[in-house]
Amino acid sequence: MAASVCRVGGVVGRAFARTRGPALLSLRRGQASVTYAQSLLGAPETQLTALDNGLRIASEDTGHATCTVGLWIGVGSRYESEKNNGAGFFLEHLAFKGTKKHPQSALEQAVESMGAHLSAYTSREHTAYYMKTLAKDLPKALELLSEVVQSAALSEAEIEQQRGVILKELDEVEGSLQDVCLDLLHATAYQGTPLAQSVLGPSQNARTLTRQDLVDYINSHYKAPRMVLAAAGGVNHDELVGLAKQHFSGLSFEYQDDAVPVLSPCRFTGSEIRMRDDAMPLAHIAIAVEGAGAANPDIVPLMVANSIIGSYDITFGGGKHLSSRLARLAAEINLCHSYQAFHSTYSDTGLMGIYFVTDKHKIEDTMHWAQNAWMNLCTTVTESDVARAKNALKASLVGQLNGTTLICDDIGRHILNYGRRIPLAEWDARIEAVTPKILRDVCSKYIYDKCPAVAAVGPVEQLPDYNRMRSAMYWLRF
Repeated sequence: MAASVCRVGGVVGRAFARTRGPALLSLRRGQASVTYAQSLLGAPETQLTALDNGLRIASEDTGHATCTVGLWIGVGSRYESEKNNGAGFFLEHLAFKGTKKHPQSALEQAVESMGAHLSAYTSREHTAYYMKTLAKDLPKALELLSEVVQSAALSEAEIEQQRGVILKELDEVEGSLQDVCLDLLHATAYQGTPLAQSVLGPSQNARTLTRQDLVDYINSHYKAPRMVLAAAGGVNHDELVGLAKQHFSGLSFEYQDDAVPVLSPCRFTGSEIRMRDDAMPLAHIAIAVEGAGAANPDIVPLMVANSIIGSYDITFGGGKHLSSRLARLAAEINLCHSYQAFHSTYSDTGLMGIYFVTDKHKIEDTMHWAQNAWMNLCTTVTESDVARAKNALKASLVGQLNGTTLICDDIGRHILNYGRRIPLAEWDARIEAVTPKILRDVCSKYIYDKCPAVAAVGPVEQLPDYNRMRSAMYWLRF
């Protein structure tokens, strides 16, 4: 059977859910000749409606023959405890294993008969179930999504079978050193808080979670006010609202004993964690400071700052002609195999950092120049640096939403994070408003003389002592 029902909770899916910043609308097919300014004015409007139970419905009619529709839920590993960490990921595995009305084979056949694609992913703060299908099949797609979210079978036999699958996946993830390094970075940066927990959870929980644990998780978090029904493509908003009333008006909005889950504040701790293994060929290292939350206005200058630092891979052409100073150094003096600037944003905090892969003899040099790039952002960034980074950021944001699935995901996350879909023109204006002085001030606020969190995996003997890395977070100049 074709792979029409799948999850995106693996390496690619988690990166998909974790790394993207606010993404913007791409040009419609056949409109490549319009100017950038025209594309800002011509972006379709996102319509938003709320049902009586608190479920929000948001859609954007792009005129495509296909559409993507899904439920975005404000719940993830940050809402889990040590005891049930991994419950959301476990539910993602069970989502398409049958409902009370459709056994697994019937569910797969229903999806296949439409030529659709049913997927899900879980991140630290969000869970999504969505389907890409022909626009004419929207009613059937919503019916199936409604069953998957509200009436999952959760049979004991399937739960036991999925334990083994999850344990194998946990073993496979250990081979993705970027995922391992970034999970360790969260573990040390947010130690003692729920954000330190991984999305997958520990193997012990995969062995011990019961059906009742999963049912309690659904009953505690799958509430209408924390859900967004998002759609993009050939979608009529009024039709979508009517279908939502039909299939989702019964979603509960009340909590047992009025025990509404509240996110506990997350405390950032400057610290380090090292997993030394000299048998590994390359060192994987991430250094980060506490960044801005998703709704913080400082997020835009920090995005421009990361655009200045950019990314590099040894396979890139360009060498000394690359626009980023750090990338030019990496190419000219063989500094590292790859690096990328990242900003993982959450509702009230974030991690702004640089992840790099390098030879064990180049760790100290790479760390020095990475921190030097940060100091340049705080002190000597120029008008030309900012202008280039703003253009690159605009191009990146516009190009990220190429298709209904990415647009739909952007809508769902925006409604959860901001309560509205931020339009293309507003992002453009906010990026354009960033000046070198603003960027220096914001970077000084988050980076200069701040304690970093560091995670290192592999042959990391040459990684400097933490106190040395901390002392490189400021410059002494006379």
